[in-house]
Amino acid sequence: MKLLDALVEQRIAAAAARGEFDDLPGTGAPQVLDDDALVPEEVRVANRILKNAGFVPPAVEQLRALRDLQNELDAVSDRSSRCRLQAKMLALDMALESLRGGPLVMPREYCRRIAERLYERVAEEPTADAGPA
Repeated sequence: MKLLDALVEQRIAAAAARGEFDDLPGTGAPQVLDDDALVPEEVRVANRILKNAGFVPPAVEQLRALRDLQNELDAVSDRSSRCRLQAKMLALDMALESLRGGPLVMPREYCRRIAERLYERVAEEPTADAGPA
């Protein structure tokens, strides 16, 4: 690893000597770092590199998906669509909880079966549009 560190330092020094770091945006301004005090020190650099490359952890993607589903749920009024969205949210929430290592660690297959049963119930229910039989 020391060889790699030395190579990186050498290339940085060469680039600086060529002036490649002159006129960069934010030169001379203090860096604004995200609050990553709760992230273990050994993974902070890797997380920052991935974040700068546009990658986010699966938990963050799932939280975004949950937010999007909640927004969609707020906009939907018919019961069957609401049930389908709630089933998706439940499955996503369970998967997120298992990523966190929370108290309810459920296998993905179990979450899928719960969502399928909720979909089946929605399909069996008469729609509000059909009126009384």
